[in-house]
Amino acid sequence: MLYNESRGTNKSMNTKLEQIIHNGEGLTVEFKRCKDELPSSVYETVSSFSNRYGGHILLGVEDDGKIVGVNKKAVAQMKKDFANLLNNPQKFAPTLFISLEEAELNGKAILWCYVPPNSQVVMLGGKIFDRAEDCDMDITRNSEMVSQIHRRKAADYSERKIFPYAKDEDFDFARLLPKIRRLAANRIPDHSWLSMSDEEIIKSAGLYQESRELGSTGYNLAAILLFGKDDVIRSCTANYITDAICRRDNLDRYDDRLMVSTNLIDAYEQLIDFISKHTLDRFHIINGQSVSVRASIARELVSNILVHRDYTSAYPAKIIIERERIMTENWSLPKTPGKIDPDNFAPFPKNPLLANFFINIGRADVLGSGVRNLYKFTKIYSGGEPELSDGDVFKTVVPFKLLDTEMQMSNKVSNKMSNKVSNKMSDKVSNKISDNNYREKIITYLSTNGEASAADIASVINRSSKTARRTLSQLVAENIIIPIGANRNRKYKLRD
Repeated sequence: MLYNESRGTNKSMNTKLEQIIHNGEGLTVEFKRCKDELPSSVYETVSSFSNRYGGHILLGVEDDGKIVGVNKKAVAQMKKDFANLLNNPQKFAPTLFISLEEAELNGKAILWCYVPPNSQVVMLGGKIFDRAEDCDMDITRNSEMVSQIHRRKAADYSERKIFPYAKDEDFDFARLLPKIRRLAANRIPDHSWLSMSDEEIIKSAGLYQESRELGSTGYNLAAILLFGKDDVIRSCTANYITDAICRRDNLDRYDDRLMVSTNLIDAYEQLIDFISKHTLDRFHIINGQSVSVRASIARELVSNILVHRDYTSAYPAKIIIERERIMTENWSLPKTPGKIDPDNFAPFPKNPLLANFFINIGRADVLGSGVRNLYKFTKIYSGGEPELSDGDVFKTVVPFKLLDTEMQMSNKVSNKMSNKVSNKMSDKVSNKISDNNYREKIITYLSTNGEASAADIASVINRSSKTARRTLSQLVAENIIIPIGANRNRKYKLRD
């Protein structure tokens, strides 16, 4: 099946932008007239929005709402400059991962972005900005206003809680940080983390901080959840667990279950593998490339349940796979309770530090994109739509009816074949099924880890190097993966 994703924002997004412009500038909206380059005041607004309630920035719009547009030839450079400066630890602390989006209004190009509130006080060049009405204020020397920001954020975001007695030996940095660098490089080849020391990465991500109000310094809960050893995680947040259940055949109990309470980096991979184990994949051509739709849906579900949850609650997060759907639940801190409309909702990050970290390593998208992706890929997969509702418990339901039908058909075919074919033919069928399982494991592994050698793949599928090379050759022939390097050092990765 072919699917072509239209460029630019869709009609509903344009309507939303037009409404924002109509309502004018204010506490959460800022217009900037910039034709060819970004003014420094854009970054002051990013900082002030991060420190207050978040907000929308629209470039190519006058203060009075008149749309003047930006130079289309300068768009690419402006987007690059914006992303680079926000991800520069010498400018922003903590670094931010926000991208400019393109839109066309009244025949003119504009750039826009949504800046989410941050759980940590964001500093720009050593200065602290706050938002008042439609102005960005430098409050660096106003100790009372700075203290107010710290108190407000400490009350709203548990991920910022500092554990001053947590030491380096409580973390699995030696194993996990090299993986983090590889994932970040797969996301952005010249990612700034590649040139940073381990300590610089941790600090730039806001995982080691100082509380001016309490006078404590150390690793925070976000750092412990991302890199902590299992016993340390349990001691700091005893309620953290993700319960993955498969109830396809046994609806009273379960057919399979996985209780995950390890660091979020490993937990992501374990939960992705669990979904892959119990669901069939479907590949579609999107913008000329073969894409695993199942992997795309699983990515959104797993990243959401790990990042956007309240880790102070005893309510366990759940992933439940049933015959006709996948459902997730996690305790939430709702800002706008009710059913979520992908075309008209204001995204609010429950844990901005965790969200920003997952974005940097390619396991999540810019805030708000995940919901739209989930709607898009579910429509491709099953023809249905997911249901998302926010409340004390955040719930997501993704219909998988077509997947269940395919499994029933596959079982019927397998039963007929097992009754009619000889033992020799049964062996061939078994080998074919095994090949398909190997393919899924390889694609899932590459989507998570970026690239791997034939020896790595042999270890992943627990088969000989010959079997691994044969399956890799098939995937290369089908244009799903591409080889990199010469024979001796050859590796493989998914086609971009």
